[in-house]
Amino acid sequence: MPVLPTCVWEDLDFRRPWMSSPPPSSCCAPLSQLEFRSQTVFISGFRNRIQLRKDHQCQAFVRRVIRSHLFQIIMISTVSLNAFLTVLWTSYEIRYRLYRVFEISEIIFVSICTSEFAMKVYVDPIDYWKDGYNMLDVFILIIIFIPYLLHKIKGKHYPYHNIAEGIQSLRILKLIPYSRGIRMLITAVGQTVYTVASVLTLLFVLMYIFAILGFCLFGIVENGDLNNWGSLALSFFTLFSLATVDGWTNLQEQLDMRNFTLSRVFTIAFILLASFIFLNMFVGVMIMHTEDSIKKFERELKLERQVTLMEEKQVILKRQQEEVDRLMKTQSNVGKSFSELVEDFKKTLRHTDPMVLDDFGTSLPFIDVYLSTLDNQDNTVNKLQELYYEIVNVLCLMLEDLPKEKSQALQRLEEK
Repeated sequence: MPVLPTCVWEDLDFRRPWMSSPPPSSCCAPLSQLEFRSQTVFISGFRNRIQLRKDHQCQAFVRRVIRSHLFQIIMISTVSLNAFLTVLWTSYEIRYRLYRVFEISEIIFVSICTSEFAMKVYVDPIDYWKDGYNMLDVFILIIIFIPYLLHKIKGKHYPYHNIAEGIQSLRILKLIPYSRGIRMLITAVGQTVYTVASVLTLLFVLMYIFAILGFCLFGIVENGDLNNWGSLALSFFTLFSLATVDGWTNLQEQLDMRNFTLSRVFTIAFILLASFIFLNMFVGVMIMHTEDSIKKFERELKLERQVTLMEEKQVILKRQQEEVDRLMKTQSNVGKSFSELVEDFKKTLRHTDPMVLDDFGTSLPFIDVYLSTLDNQDNTVNKLQELYYEIVNVLCLMLEDLPKEKSQALQRLEEK
């Protein structure tokens, strides 16, 4: 089996643990016949694809470009500047004075967006279409070209040309893929689709019941409120106003003027069910899923910080190991002792140089526990000293009473 270049293996995502690095020339354990056949078929299925991408070095370079912070800053600045110019474009006076500026900025913006699309498709022409945010970029790119197509096909005086210009405000949505916070909120909203759909379905059923009931009670031809309850569509619209508690007092006054006895019970019952229960339930579902997404986002950030810290630690350890190796080689060449070389090396260190200490005794948690243990040990020693003092005092008293007891015993023996 031919060994592929390392960059090709990095570009491919085979989703197999043994393919995370180039295959070794020899394996430690022999493969079974079935596993060897499966791996051979798997490799041969992608052999044509590997041979087609002969520009893997250029592909890796373009990938590094589109993933760099400078490229992201350029895209964010471009979209933000275009949004600002769109605001200025809404003023007819400014549009007339800066007509050429708007044209040049539009050409630059379209060129940058098209170049971004071409670079991303060039890097990954298959998986690019599997990402939802990439599809959003494609949708926005289509919206950008709609006014130009209408201008070429229908002319300047096409009646719906203003609609095509109005939807250009969606360009600012290109900032979403470059903001992790916004993506997190969108993910939270997407996770609430099924729950929110259930809540909205229950709300629609409630509005349907009250719409039929309101039409039958207040939409009668004689002395009825036909403007608000005259049809099922008007009843739904009126109930929507009641659900949002917007102008419900005016609607109730019109019903009171027509002496509907059950109108207040009807209005209060619907507001309690729709506004205080279902709408608050809708808000509660959104808040719960948003909190879960925020916690997940914080865990991901913490994990990324730990990974970054470990990478920096490995770099520092590698550099320290290289310094030690260099000192060992210098010792053999110069003839100095290792301690002398270490002292010379210490003179070159600065206070800002990081130092990785792997010893458990140098960690802050261990030092904290060790100091607490020393405090407890001191307290125990003090208590033992007090106990020893008491024991010594008791023994002294016993020694003082001992001669008196002996003299009394001798006197008793003499008397006998």
